[in-house]
Amino acid sequence: MDWNWKYTDASGAQVVSPLGDQRFPTQADAETWVGETWQDLLEGGIEAVTLRERDREVYGPMGLRPE
Repeated sequence: MDWNWKYTDASGAQVVSPLGDQRFPTQADAETWVGETWQDLLEGGIEAVTLRERDREVYGPMGLRPE
């Protein structure tokens, strides 16, 4: 499987991740990675992420700012 994240900025526009294009073999790997890097993504201008399996959106957008 090809799991990846779509990244959006504060305006909701899709943007490129400051950490590069990441691909994962499983959903769990993708979720673990975003859990470990969310602060770096936020500092790089990413406000929300959407999990995708190939091009199919699985869930999101999910905001990265703590509530």
